[in-house]
Parts: sequence; C-alpha cells; structure tokens
Amino acid sequence: MTAGSRIVAMGHYQPSRVVTNDDLASTLDTNDAWIRDRVGIAERRVADTETVADMATYAAEKALAASGLTAADIDLVVVATCSAIDRCPNVATRVAARLGIAAPAAYDLNTACSGFSYALASADHAIRAGASRNALVIGAEKLSDVTDWSDRTTAVLFGDAAGAAVVSAVPDGEEAAIGPVLWGSAPDKGDALKIEGWQPYIKQEGQIVFRWATTALAPFAIEVCKRAGVAPSELAAFVPHQANTRIIDGIVKRLGLGPDVIVAKDLVESGNTSAASVPLALSKLIERREVPSGAPVLLFGFGGGLTYAGQVVRCP
Repeated sequence: MTAGSRIVAMGHYQPSRVVTNDDLASTLDTNDAWIRDRVGIAERRVADTETVADMATYAAEKALAASGLTAADIDLVVVATCSAIDRCPNVATRVAARLGIAAPAAYDLNTACSGFSYALASADHAIRAGASRNALVIGAEKLSDVTDWSDRTTAVLFGDAAGAAVVSAVPDGEEAAIGPVLWGSAPDKGDALKIEGWQPYIKQEGQIVFRWATTALAPFAIEVCKRAGVAPSELAAFVPHQANTRIIDGIVKRLGLGPDVIVAKDLVESGNTSAASVPLALSKLIERREVPSGAPVLLFGFGGGLTYAGQVVRCP
C-alpha cells in the first residue's frame, strides 16, 4: 500500500498533416468564420498512416524518456481510446510490446472524451492498492477513421493525437500528487454521441451535448476541487476536455477562475481529440514550462456516454 501517486512526466504526439478550416470549406458548406465562432477550432491534425497504437507508442516513448525510468520499471499500461479499430490484441499490449515492457498489466478503457481522467484514476487506485508501482497512462485517438467527412456538423470538430503520462507511487513521507477522482455519467443521454456498428461514423446531437456540458459540469468540477482540498482560486491551470471554447468559457466563468489561472485551449490548433485532448493539452503546457512544478492543475474530461471525470494533480 502507498499514500498515493504522482505524474512524473508527460509526452504527446500529433500527426504532421494539418487540415485547416479553409481546407474543409473546399468540400463542405462551411467556412472558417462559422467554425471558429461555433466551436473555436482553427485547424486539426489528421493521421495518414499512423494507427492509434502508433500514436500511443510515440507519446508514451516521450513520456518514458522524460521520466528517468526505463521500460523495465513499468508494470502497468492503461490506454484510453474509443477509436481503436482492432479489438484484440488491445492497444495497451501493443504499446508494451513496442516499448519492450515485459509482463505488465495492460488494458484499454473506453469512456470516450473523459477517458484519460478515468485511466489516470484507475492507475492511481492500482498504485494505492499496491498492485502497481509505475504506470503508463495514455489517451490516444484516431477519430479521422470514424469521421464522416461529408457531414459538416461533425467533420469540423475532430482530430487525431495521443498524450501520455508516467505515473509513479509517491516516495515514503510525501503527499499524493493526484487527488481523488470524481467520476460519473448521465447514461440517459448516452445516445447523444455515438460511434456504433461495424463501419461506424461519429454521430452527435450537438445541442443536447452542449446544454448538458454548459449546465451540468461546473458543479462537478467544483466538487473535484473540494475533494482535493484546493479552492478554484488556488489553481495554477485548468485543463478541460477540448470540445468547444464556449463550453470551456462557461465552466471557467462558473468556477470563478481569475486571469492568473491558465486555461488550456489546445483545441484551436488540434481540434477535439477525445481521450487524447486532456493529456495532449497538459503535456504542451508542461513542455512550454507554463505551469510551475508542484502547482495544482484541474483536469476535467467529459463527453460520450455521457461520461465525466476529473481530478486535481500537481504539475510534474
């Protein structure tokens, strides 16, 4: 048993191909101003040859290299994804094999856009219970595989990416740096966002999701802070799921966050990358040294299911 865990290092990966709003406007009845006004996205990355497992591996490799640990130290691999085409072997075991991680516990987890926070919590719980010592927690999506590029209501939203964290037990005598998770769902609204069937496309009831996100989520985010013993005003940064700038702005307003709190808006250049969006945005903030080491950061994912999950972490 241990007192808890901490994020030791982060890494991320995005494909090289950039698809701008103007690119989409050449084949869809839309334009750059409409997309920016509705969701805040300017461009997104789209994978050509990379698979979900490829992107997950690249992000995990960066995180592992930054952590000071080796593959031999990792005993758990958790991958959050809703877009892996192959069902077996799972993405986690493929990442482990490519990185040379021997005999880890390895599983995939699907709660769509809240997936990284679910995966982070499950790794934290495994470490607290003594079932793991060092874990790789990854969010990876290739949503371009399940996007109907002729549907302007969804084609403008999504991108491909992966983000990863190395999570380790805190040394004896230190406090946990990953706070208690708040997780849950609104299953009665689950059909508002779907990827179903053997040849699936993302289908979304945008207004239902938007109303739910703008009315229901802020109290949950406040409760996450309460469970961690951190007031919203004490946060150094807020990293929400990168779905829509209007949703993010609404949560920020209801949290009462001041101008000193960094609010991640990576969706402007990356689009909505589902389970990858929170670790991708967090990894970029850390890479740019925008958040001091040890500072409290609120992570909050929400989306398909409709699921939500969040926790306060201390920046590595």
